[in-house]
Amino acid sequence: MELKDIKAIIDLMKKNSITEFELEQQDSKLRLKRGLNGGGSSVQGDDSIPSMPMPTSAAMPTASSAPVAAPVAPAAVVTGEIDIKSPMIGTFYRTPSPESAAYVEVGSEVNPETVVCIIEAMKVMNEIKAEVKGVVTQVLVEGGKPVEFGQPLFKVRPM
Repeated sequence: MELKDIKAIIDLMKKNSITEFELEQQDSKLRLKRGLNGGGSSVQGDDSIPSMPMPTSAAMPTASSAPVAAPVAPAAVVTGEIDIKSPMIGTFYRTPSPESAAYVEVGSEVNPETVVCIIEAMKVMNEIKAEVKGVVTQVLVEGGKPVEFGQPLFKVRPM
């Protein structure tokens, strides 16, 4: 199941005042639960399937405040550099495979369509694009480490 499908389910839950939704497919299980007033949400996965740890409701936006993984636009900071942030919870990879070179290094020029990394979420590899034109000045996360929604991954000096 793709992230956009999960977002669509959350939207339907909000519009129809549904507080709980469960979907079971061949090798996966998705369970979404909202508080009665939209005050909380949680996502649970099938524990028998090895995957990334599932977030608690405190670790992710609630269904009433924001989508689970809305696209994140790079934000400008005081230094004039732009953060490329994680649009989802998952495992960060700098390379397409263990024996490959990194997508980008410090000093690499990027444009909005440049793939800078992969984030694995629910056994799906999601290519993350720079969404900005500039030069990478810092890599903030080590390959193979878990990342949170909105966590800065790279710093880019705009061009």
